[in-house]
Amino acid sequence: MKNILASLKESLKIMMRNKVGFVGFIGTLFFILLAFIGPYLMPLNMKTDLNSIYTGPTLAHPLGTDYQGRDILMQVLHGGREVIYVALMAALLTVLIAATFGALAAVVGGIVDTLLNGLAEIIITIPHFPLLLVLASLIKFKSATGLAVILAAIGWGGLMRAIRAQVLSLKERDYVEAARVLGLPTSHIIFKEILPNMLSYISVQFILSMTGAIYAQVGLIFLGVVPMEQHNWGVMITLAWNQGALFNPKAQWYLLVPITIIVLLQLSLITMTRSMEELFNPRLRRGG
Repeated sequence: MKNILASLKESLKIMMRNKVGFVGFIGTLFFILLAFIGPYLMPLNMKTDLNSIYTGPTLAHPLGTDYQGRDILMQVLHGGREVIYVALMAALLTVLIAATFGALAAVVGGIVDTLLNGLAEIIITIPHFPLLLVLASLIKFKSATGLAVILAAIGWGGLMRAIRAQVLSLKERDYVEAARVLGLPTSHIIFKEILPNMLSYISVQFILSMTGAIYAQVGLIFLGVVPMEQHNWGVMITLAWNQGALFNPKAQWYLLVPITIIVLLQLSLITMTRSMEELFNPRLRRGG
């Protein structure tokens, strides 16, 4: 336990060296806690209150109310869990598929490399968002996990090619050659020798995959092709738009709040990558 705490303390110390990246880390942590702990802080009450339609920020409603008089803060607290869950799952699956296939193609080579490269090229060639629209109309996503799987299934191609290129260089290093001479299996070489030396790059790509997944799911929800919980941040934007919030000064607060939340989350994720690079790549660390 002491070793774990010491490791966490050292990691935080490294991340704090990059002020912008650390602010991004704090912001990301805040939104994750908001999504998973927030619902317990404020019970969900979606009852209509016709006397409180489109009120601005007040003590009773710090972020105002929507077109049915429902508290916007309450919807924000309950609306992030699904968005962040899909982003985390999609990014995790994308990185796992891309890293495994990319390393396997580079290390094994031959027909395996040809087949995986060909598959990646097909995925890269197909426009992703139109494909998502088609799949959404055919499959009828019924769960957040299903959406995350689809996002990962069509999103790993470009990252796989990039990882393959880096592994082609890393596999010529002395420690990899030593592992081959010792007769260690390919799985050991990939997962114990090569990929751990790419953690900096992979961690950044994981974060960027999260940002892409967030925009993709919000876009699908906005177009109405993915049924999600009514208080999802993406659904909030859709409902506000459908109610003409853009052209109603009293209603614009309802539209701006979820958009601002999503933009701040994305900004936090992107700036956090600065600290992630230093955390996993000792060569980038500044002295002190």
